[in-house]
Amino acid sequence: MEVKNAVLPNENQIKEFNEQIEDKPIYMINLLKFREKAIYPDKRETNLTGEEAYAIYTKEVEEHLLNVGGKPVFGGNIERLMLGEVEDLWDKIYIAMYPSRKAMLQMITNPDYIKSAQHRVAGLEGQLNIETSLNFLD
Repeated sequence: MEVKNAVLPNENQIKEFNEQIEDKPIYMINLLKFREKAIYPDKRETNLTGEEAYAIYTKEVEEHLLNVGGKPVFGGNIERLMLGEVEDLWDKIYIAMYPSRKAMLQMITNPDYIKSAQHRVAGLEGQLNIETSLNFLD
C-alpha cells in the first residue's frame, strides 16, 4: 500500500465527492503532517511554524463548521503507530462532522472559509482525509 499525503484533492477525488446521492452526515478524519516553517500562498513573510499556522486555521474553521451545521468532534497529537507501518507518521488527527457532503462543499467554497484556508495550506506539508459515514458513539 502506497501512502501519499496531499494538500488538495485530485480531479477524481473531487468528482467522486460531488457524486453524492444521499444527504447524510459524514465524519472527515484528517491525518495531518506539518511543515517545519509555514509557507503562505501569497508569499507573506512569517516566523510561524506549520503547526502554528494550522492552529490559526483550526480556531477559525470551528465557526465555519458551525455555520453549515457541522462540528469538531476530536483532535489530538499522534503519539505512535500501534499497528502497521508507514514511512513517516502524521503529527495530529482531527475529526469533523458535516451534516452532508453538500454542507461541506458549501463551507469550503465560502469566501470567508477560503481566506481561513490560507493558514491550512501554509501549515501543511500534506494530509490524508478519510471520509466516514457512521458514528457509533452518538
